Amino acid sequence: MTARIVLLPGDGIGPEVTREAGLLIADLAAEYNLALEMQTELIGGAAIDATGQPLPDQTLQACRGADAVVLGAVGGPKWSDPDAKVRPEQGLLELRKALGLFANLRPVRLHPKLVDASPLKPEVLEGVDMMVVRELTGGSYFGDKVEGDDFASDSCSYSREEIERVVIRAGEIARQRGGKLTQIDKANVMATSRLWRKVTGEIMQEKFPDVECENMLVDAASMFIVSNPARFDVIVTENMFGDILTDEASTLVGSMGMLPSASLGAGSFGLYEPIHGSAPDIAGRGIANPFGMLASIAMMFDYSLGMEEAAQRIESVIRDCVSNAECTRDLGGALTTGEAGSAVRRRLRETALSEVVQG
Repeated sequence: MTARIVLLPGDGIGPEVTREAGLLIADLAAEYNLALEMQTELIGGAAIDATGQPLPDQTLQACRGADAVVLGAVGGPKWSDPDAKVRPEQGLLELRKALGLFANLRPVRLHPKLVDASPLKPEVLEGVDMMVVRELTGGSYFGDKVEGDDFASDSCSYSREEIERVVIRAGEIARQRGGKLTQIDKANVMATSRLWRKVTGEIMQEKFPDVECENMLVDAASMFIVSNPARFDVIVTENMFGDILTDEASTLVGSMGMLPSASLGAGSFGLYEPIHGSAPDIAGRGIANPFGMLASIAMMFDYSLGMEEAAQRIESVIRDCVSNAECTRDLGGALTTGEAGSAVRRRLRETALSEVVQG
């Protein structure tokens, strides 16, 4: 088997955390005798500076030929002019659409040592372990837009097919986890939400009768995420609601730098990125937390490469690093980005050696 991986460092802290991702992938490929083809391409602001486009054709073609894509981050003050015809974020939106990546998976788990880093009380955080499945290529982010000095509009639309495919993905995940799915909408106001509620009910009854399914208004969901987050197992929702709610959920774990994501389509191909932004205020200082990126690589090994054992080992050593303060300052440690990445790779090598000795 040959794994073809495209790295898209992007902007801000993206290149710093993507460097650690590349080193981790190379180490595990060598350990598992996995033939590896890895290349780096431009996206976002870096691509605008070099080519005038946020998603160059060369980048898109490379991604189409890959088994998985790893993205750092896009955007920054340099490209934030609201009147600009091209913006870094357009590159990511175009990439998701072009590759058919309709489901964004964002797991939210709390490390016991980070309880005090969360703004919520420890008793509220007990048992938090949820997966948010966000629809990724529809809704108001991709609808027709009108923008003027005195009037603006964003069109939000969804088809049955767009809803069905992401609900099926979420139902499959719920069946493998705790057996509960929460569909979040604004059905008391929005026509698209009423279609979401209708289609979700039909799909769950037909294909997943063994999975408990509930509907919840986004107003209530945003409250429960901070007041009773353990009530959620798997959440499925439309694009904008998912974007907002997952950023809210990131506060549960004490640092946005801990959270990974996977953007998937119909097959095994996926795009993997930490949910944090480009963080231009700390870019180049070597203090960015790489664990969200490395946890995204764990998801890549699981979903795109079918190497569940490697994925579990990555997640395990990240937990060990946090437990032993081998981490960056945002998590209570004192390591640089590179040192934290090295700690993960060192612990992976130690576990591999231990298994050889025990065998």
